[in-house]
Amino acid sequence: MSSPRPSRDRQYDLFVSLLTHNEPALRRFVRSLLPGGEGLDDVMQNVALECWHKFSDFVADGQDPQTDFRRWAFVVARFKTLSYLRDAKRRRLVFDADVIARLAAAAEAAEDASRDERAAVETCLASMAEESRRLLLSVHSAGDSVARIAAESGEKARRLYARLERLRTDLLSCVENRLAGRASNG
Repeated sequence: MSSPRPSRDRQYDLFVSLLTHNEPALRRFVRSLLPGGEGLDDVMQNVALECWHKFSDFVADGQDPQTDFRRWAFVVARFKTLSYLRDAKRRRLVFDADVIARLAAAAEAAEDASRDERAAVETCLASMAEESRRLLLSVHSAGDSVARIAAESGEKARRLYARLERLRTDLLSCVENRLAGRASNG
């Protein structure tokens, strides 16, 4: 019978899970702060190391890793990017700290908007009938198509394409309404 894993192992597992989940957003964030994207991998490595070194403090400060990790990691990423750019200043033109702060704010806002849009699309898709959702998603699924669905259902492809257009319009309207409602409430 094995003994329970030490707290540090559980903390490491949680950290790796959170970092892996948030890495694409962090990478986009850092890329938006770097002129031309040069040094992206170096900065990302430094961000990951710094986040790990400070993760126990982050958790000890009462932060909720599931909801607060991304914002905290963005702050670490911003400072690591500034540090990288300060070091690179000798090589060529780089942004000053004020420009980086503005770019960081814009990148965070864009990431929030993107997250809100994805959530709205998922909610609107979930509210659709299964058959409508399948048709709408069929054009984006490998190996599935409107023509194949038409052949399976015996319906004319032209009619399905017209229905697909209506569904797209309905989805767009639903997403816009959800985002507008969120904007007026927040």
